[in-house]
Amino acid sequence: MTDLDLRPAQGSGRLAGALRHAAPALLVHAGVRALGLAVLALWCLGTGKNPHTLLTARWDSLWYTRVAEHGYGWQTTLPDGTVHSNLAFFPLLPWLERGLAAISPLSYADAGMVVAWLASLAAAWGIFLIADRLYGRRAGVCAVALWAVLPVGIVASMAYSEALFTALAAWSLYAVLRERWVTAGLLAALAGLTRPVGMAVVAALWVAAVLFVVRERRAPWRLVLGTVLAPLGAAGYVLWVGQKTGGGLFGYLDVQKQWGNGFDFGYAFARFVADKFTSFPSALAGLGLIVGVVLVIWLYVTGVRQKQPVPLLVYTGIVVALALCASGYFGSKPRLLLPAFPLLLPLAVALARLRTSRSAAVVTVVGVASAVYGALWLNGSGPP
Repeated sequence: MTDLDLRPAQGSGRLAGALRHAAPALLVHAGVRALGLAVLALWCLGTGKNPHTLLTARWDSLWYTRVAEHGYGWQTTLPDGTVHSNLAFFPLLPWLERGLAAISPLSYADAGMVVAWLASLAAAWGIFLIADRLYGRRAGVCAVALWAVLPVGIVASMAYSEALFTALAAWSLYAVLRERWVTAGLLAALAGLTRPVGMAVVAALWVAAVLFVVRERRAPWRLVLGTVLAPLGAAGYVLWVGQKTGGGLFGYLDVQKQWGNGFDFGYAFARFVADKFTSFPSALAGLGLIVGVVLVIWLYVTGVRQKQPVPLLVYTGIVVALALCASGYFGSKPRLLLPAFPLLLPLAVALARLRTSRSAAVVTVVGVASAVYGALWLNGSGPP
């Protein structure tokens, strides 16, 4: 038997081994997601709402579905005169919705939900690989568990783009850590076609490439190709929007401005939090927001002190900055932080040090609380 004959078997064997290694993390993630869906279904029995509709046909999911079905060019004018255009939504998710709907009996909306479910598993695997590489298998499982039980984790079950982006970002960053430059660049380009924050992945790859060149005093062609490929997704879409709107390089920013989005270094968010303290009930919410922001900053600083790889710190810092310092949609900030999974690594390391029974108990309790919160969230204001 030749070496060529052995390659498929060897490749399948490596994949099977990798799946077995990551299986505990993937099972934990799937279990938490299933619990969230079950609690949502039970909750909806009391409210009379349809859980399927909540997952596939509200807020951003409707915009993605419209893009998948009709393409770009649709917009609506609000009573205050502002224009909301579907050009604000990056194209990879609707492309996948259209493709999956074309080869299956699924509707565009259902295809979006299926993509999100599969992407959330891929994201969990990527997060596991990064944590496993840095801190060991046990920490990898804990990192995935913590990402799954985040209060806004239900978003990973919706026809939204957060799960897809997190999957592409995690695998691209894993490729960066392994110095697989072309793979990292291709995945970064796809992340850039998914959400505006895709440039965080590009920046992480570029910084890693610079550090490699400085350290090794050489620039392999794969590194050069990866760094060139990385920004093509985001840059291509932004330039296309600029050409379509006539706004040039700033056309996409003009579209986002109409939506009320912008970057003001957190001034509007600070005012939003301060306004919560004008009355007693809302003051509790304001206090909760402050605690949440402090926790995010503390986790990031802890990651720096634990000497997380620089590409992870660059990626996380940009994701956090864009989420907290954006001027609009304050209720969306928790879900905008969902891709910032490296923030969870210090907690994962701490959780991994506990006995299995204790860490399982912590994940179970927090998982139940997250499922209840997700059901309450979607039956209320939910993620705008």
